[in-house]
Amino acid sequence: MAKIMVAMSGGVDSSLTAALLHEQGHEIIGVTMHLWDDDDERMAESLCCSQEMTESARRVCAQLGVPYYVFNYQREFRRHVIDYFVQAYTQGYTPNPCLECNREIKFRALLDRAHTLGFTYVATGHYARRIEEQLPDGSLRYALARAVDRDKDQSYMVYMLGQRDLAHLFFPLGELTKTEVRAMAAARGLASADRPESQDICFVPNGDYRNLLRDEVPEQLTPGPIVDLMGREIGQHQGLPLYTIGQRRGLGLGGGQLLYVVELDVARNALVVGPPEAILRDRFLVDRLNFVSDVPPPSPFSCQVQVRAHADPAPAEVTLLGDGRMEVRLQAPVKAITPGQAAVCYDGDRVIGGGRIVRTLKETRPERQAEPDDNQGVSLV
Repeated sequence: MAKIMVAMSGGVDSSLTAALLHEQGHEIIGVTMHLWDDDDERMAESLCCSQEMTESARRVCAQLGVPYYVFNYQREFRRHVIDYFVQAYTQGYTPNPCLECNREIKFRALLDRAHTLGFTYVATGHYARRIEEQLPDGSLRYALARAVDRDKDQSYMVYMLGQRDLAHLFFPLGELTKTEVRAMAAARGLASADRPESQDICFVPNGDYRNLLRDEVPEQLTPGPIVDLMGREIGQHQGLPLYTIGQRRGLGLGGGQLLYVVELDVARNALVVGPPEAILRDRFLVDRLNFVSDVPPPSPFSCQVQVRAHADPAPAEVTLLGDGRMEVRLQAPVKAITPGQAAVCYDGDRVIGGGRIVRTLKETRPERQAEPDDNQGVSLV
């Protein structure tokens, strides 16, 4: 049996992960990562990082009769997640902080801590599948695939994993549905069986990241012009970091014309807006590449590309550019492809790899139009 460190948030997913591994006879401990200063008022509102959730994880470990610890990662979280999040917005990107938390905290710092303490594996409650395959020479290769529950699939969120990571990770929930997870937790009497899920970014519990930017970088929120596609000024924005590609509401524009944010022109401090078809793109560049196999596939290659956490994958051809970037050409344009988000390549259910969308390319085929959307914008996290 293996020695496994289980990352526990206090929610039902990580709690059942710990219970299943314990039942299988593994030597486990539960750990929670302390990410916030206890005095920060925002922490009290967060389902993900609150003291209440820590106590929930502690109670589950007590039920199982396994050790429980809290590791302090406040400094790392501030540096790799919060500071990155804020800086990305000031540079015209719309970041996904959960990706950076997974990359730098859960699957780097926590794996390092586990190995230092003599644990071979880290397990999390992510809905993804880790597939172990034996090669003809007897060595092992690992694949990363979508979860059985497609509605809860989180393979997009862990695309940054490579062979060395996957060799030391477990995702026990990848073969289960959320309904099954809740039922199995209730059957075991786990304290977290009925816990609600956290839907917000943990350090933005009210769901409005703009308040964080106003607190952290008020000097970066410089008002400037809102211009149409012809460059004509039609309004004033309150600071580029407060807007994102595809946003329609909150622009302060009258006249009844349906306008969306098309571009954040950081150099001119201008917010470019246009009609629905203007947010369609079928080509974009991606940097900070990672491939699950550790080896890029032969270029060019065809695949399915997912450009947001909850977006449908789209057929595409990908070309590696040789400078650490790749160009993605979608078969048909989609709306609001957003710099700062991840583009993840799939072969069927298997993750090939991905990276950060750094820039869209304006040449696009106009055969499809974006559908009007009454929401604030496109969901990006």
